[in-house]
Amino acid sequence: MNKLFVDQTIEINASASKVWDVITVDEYNNHWATEFSSGGPQFHLDSTWELGSPVLWKGEDGTVIVEGDVTALEPKKLLRFTVFDVRSEEKALVTEEDGITFHLSEYNGKTTLHVLQGDFSVMPDGKKYRDLSAEIWEKVLPSIKKMAEAAN
Repeated sequence: MNKLFVDQTIEINASASKVWDVITVDEYNNHWATEFSSGGPQFHLDSTWELGSPVLWKGEDGTVIVEGDVTALEPKKLLRFTVFDVRSEEKALVTEEDGITFHLSEYNGKTTLHVLQGDFSVMPDGKKYRDLSAEIWEKVLPSIKKMAEAAN
């Protein structure tokens, strides 16, 4: 079966440093992360964003909904972390390259943010979940752009 990824890019009129902050600083990421709740309970990200550190998506009551680990890190350039819904019945086989990857490249004060999420092919109904995630990223990326440009 072919791998299934969400693969989206947006250009942001801000430095890679500002975009990085919007991705990793609670004040910002707790705004865009709520898009993933899809009308369910609101949650926030909890991580130190260090290589190997946990990334926890916690509900309002502190319950962990999604967990993962930072598997690749190059500050202001690359961040990858795994994601696993703890409510899922079975744990899908994931590699360290699976999960969510942010790749930032800056040129002339503008940053291109490339997001890759997957591989959804390891999940039952993977295409459905990839398509749902793609719809969410279509809201998240403009939100990240807006916050980074406002902070500029």
